[in-house]
Amino acid sequence: MPSTAIARFDYDAAQHRLDVQFVSGKRYSYHDVPAEIAEGMRAATSKGGYFNRRIRDRYRFTRQCWITPP
Repeated sequence: MPSTAIARFDYDAAQHRLDVQFVSGKRYSYHDVPAEIAEGMRAATSKGGYFNRRIRDRYRFTRQCWITPP
């Protein structure tokens, strides 16, 4: 899954949540994402392009803040 924008992503089918980690290191969870949208991203040649067209600005999201212990 080479992408210049998205480092990795995972879909939780039970919660309809798409977790996306960008190459910048920022992580977001997109909520109420239908399984067919997540599958479309998995199959897309351009993950970043698919994300921008079909997910970004269409689904509620929360930013995941990770605190690194000292």
